[in-house]
Amino acid sequence: MFGTTPDAFLLKNGRILDPASGTRMSGDVLVSNGKIVSIKDVIDEPAELTLDVSGKFIVPGLIDVHVHLRDPGFPAKETIETGCEAAAAGGFTSVVCLPNTDPVIDSPAVVQDIQTKAASADARVYVVACGTKGMSGREITDTDALLEAGVVGFSDDGLPIESADIMRELLARSERSGTAVCPHVEDFRYTRDGVMHEGSVSAALGYKGMGAEGEAAMIERDIDLVREVGGKLHILHISVRRGIELVRKAKAEGLSITCEACPHHFILTDEDVPVFGTAGKMSPPLRTADDREAVLEGLADGTIDIIATDHAPHTREEKLRAFPEAPNGILGLETALGSVISALVETGILTLEDAVAKMTNIPADLYGLEGGKLEVGGPADITVIDPSATWQVDATQFKSKSRNTPFHGWTFTGRPDLTVMGGRITHKQNVTT
Repeated sequence: MFGTTPDAFLLKNGRILDPASGTRMSGDVLVSNGKIVSIKDVIDEPAELTLDVSGKFIVPGLIDVHVHLRDPGFPAKETIETGCEAAAAGGFTSVVCLPNTDPVIDSPAVVQDIQTKAASADARVYVVACGTKGMSGREITDTDALLEAGVVGFSDDGLPIESADIMRELLARSERSGTAVCPHVEDFRYTRDGVMHEGSVSAALGYKGMGAEGEAAMIERDIDLVREVGGKLHILHISVRRGIELVRKAKAEGLSITCEACPHHFILTDEDVPVFGTAGKMSPPLRTADDREAVLEGLADGTIDIIATDHAPHTREEKLRAFPEAPNGILGLETALGSVISALVETGILTLEDAVAKMTNIPADLYGLEGGKLEVGGPADITVIDPSATWQVDATQFKSKSRNTPFHGWTFTGRPDLTVMGGRITHKQNVTT
């Protein structure tokens, strides 16, 4: 939790970049009472606080649509409070939390509990609820009641929806409501009991592998269901070439399909698993160099719409287990921006504007979220980015309760220096008054 923010403050001398409106200009932004009240070349109006952001980009507050806050149920891993503090430190003003909690998010009561806890947090928290009761895959949740409670999508993330009939009905309901269905795409016929990507590395390590076709086959099934009944399909953490190619073709047909990719899948490969051990264990697993290249191609040509983190905190004790027994998942919120700028923008795969779009207005549009753009009268959700700052990842200093990252000690370029959520400064460093 950051200190008190005055009712009005001014960001001076920034490089304003808003992909939603196409705005690219040098100028100032005035915030008052939680709203953006002016965006101009020069603002001379007095404010209680003036922050000089010379040379830095003023962009819409970043949005992460794939976060595991572990609340309720797993306070040793993360809480809504600490997860949102981590989000703010990473430049995020909004997060979408996934439902594999304890209890799982399959009722309005659990949704309301999360909303109550998040009311004073350092980021806006939106909820994706379970597609099936108890995440059992057998009976669809009361989607109307959950929508009434404010959820923005449906998923059994962590587990696939194996039943084609249930997925068909969820998509049919999506067609009527316009709300996204967001599956964890995995066909257990190819992945059951696997602990990493199936290939030469898993064979050398003696680990049972998870075949890439397990992801692609389920993507193919779900695309076929969209052709049949419609609906709004958003594929979580896509990671294999054939799956990306299937999405590319489906988009060309005009089907309502989007997908997201995570930094670990466009930076690391299965060859990194022997180096990182359980810090490199996640689901979907780290894939081959060719799959990684396909993710980069998909980001560059727009097949992959969104960059999300799949922030998945675990305790040190859990990650110290033997590789087959350790849980899947790595942190993402506090390293996301640096990894995106270093791996995508500095390398010319994406422009900064395209990268920001995949982390602001595109995810906001998909889920119908507040924010995602800079506009007068709109919420003052703002991130200030120093695109040239270099910094070293130190997991011991994370705001998250957990430390499970393969990027500890890495040097990244690109840093969030100021995060403003609803006019409240939630993170600030290297910004002078």
